Amino acid sequence: MKFFTEFGRYILMLKGMISKPENRKVYWKEFMHQCNDIGIGSLGIVVIISVFIGAVSTLQTAYQMVSPVIPKATIAQIVRDTVLLEFAPTLVCIVLAGVVGSKIASELGNMRVSEQIDALEIMGINTKTYLIMPKILAALLVIPMLVAISATLGIWGGRVAGEAAGILSTTDFDKGLLSAFLPYNVFFAMVKAYVFSFIISSVPAFYGYHVEGGALEIGRASTKSVVVSCVLILFADYVLAALLL
Repeated sequence: MKFFTEFGRYILMLKGMISKPENRKVYWKEFMHQCNDIGIGSLGIVVIISVFIGAVSTLQTAYQMVSPVIPKATIAQIVRDTVLLEFAPTLVCIVLAGVVGSKIASELGNMRVSEQIDALEIMGINTKTYLIMPKILAALLVIPMLVAISATLGIWGGRVAGEAAGILSTTDFDKGLLSAFLPYNVFFAMVKAYVFSFIISSVPAFYGYHVEGGALEIGRASTKSVVVSCVLILFADYVLAALLL
């Protein structure tokens, strides 16, 4: 019953979020602020993770391909598809669920506990629209961009690691990179990125917005939001793969 109760409150929160903004300039400013926090604030960790994941993928793929019959360019194909289909969207979004999700939950939770949300409601402001909608829209805009950057850097990291380790030349890597490429894989990665972006922003916002208690409850809500977001991302990853692949 607790699951259905929380799910119902989550749906009502999303429904209450959709309303006409009272002041478009204020909402636009908040939207750009969230784009900066979510996008620019997470860029560093995304770059580091992506480059090293691509490099490790190349090294481990080369380690397992011991047959001399298989051409070296096949390594690049495997790294490309692995990064596009799984590593860039899923792994990066799981990391962002911890970085961005905990920030959203703790920010809203602190506003709820310190009664800032109550004060805004007394002023006649729809707090769901003002506090939650800009975060979700910003995540839907910038997180797919981060996934695209992650995929590019992951493939580049694999290319550099392959040449540095003497596994395959850049010419062979580029040849494999362009061989048997399916544009649908990029579309699939972007679909996953948008679904995961919505989960990363809306679930922590729900737990932060409905916090009751003090500082201890804010920490618990932040932790729970990250755990639930990660589980939902993995579940959505399976569902999307079963439906679209």
